[in-house]
Amino acid sequence: MNRRSILSISAIAALGLALLTGSAMAQQMQRVSYKTLAANTKYTQQHFIDVGDISGHQVRVLEIHRTFPNDPPVINGVKLKEQWTRGVSDYIDTNGTAINYNVFVMENGDRFFVRTTVLAQNNVNPDGSRKSVATSTGFITGGTGKLTGIQGFVRSVNVFDPKAGLNEGQTEIEYALAK
Repeated sequence: MNRRSILSISAIAALGLALLTGSAMAQQMQRVSYKTLAANTKYTQQHFIDVGDISGHQVRVLEIHRTFPNDPPVINGVKLKEQWTRGVSDYIDTNGTAINYNVFVMENGDRFFVRTTVLAQNNVNPDGSRKSVATSTGFITGGTGKLTGIQGFVRSVNVFDPKAGLNEGQTEIEYALAK
């Protein structure tokens, strides 16, 4: 290789690195963490179907509505107003997986969308009581208005009892917006 080729390749590599670095800097990740309270979380629809293969095996279609009346999380300078979760679970005695589709609605009407995968475990406490815990993670799939171009992911851990209508937990959203 001659000197001119090496300089050309070096210049192209440096330009590519500069573009990648600039793009990463333009999309600095932001993080929001908040609690979802049982008092502000309602199962609006649930349909359980027994599978019939073993005792306790059910598939379920669900819809959950969350509101944030006090101290709502703020994303890109706008308060989160509500969250809708719609999904399908496949549980045996509340152990198993689910796929959920989430719509986060901001105070100004903008929205962003997340698809999460859930792993649920029905844990027995030392006193014999049971506590179901769902751990989920998913990618932000799009947004509207000021949230067009949003990218990132959402993680949450929730304590839940679908038959009692209980669902509360901790959520973390990590996101970036294209400049």
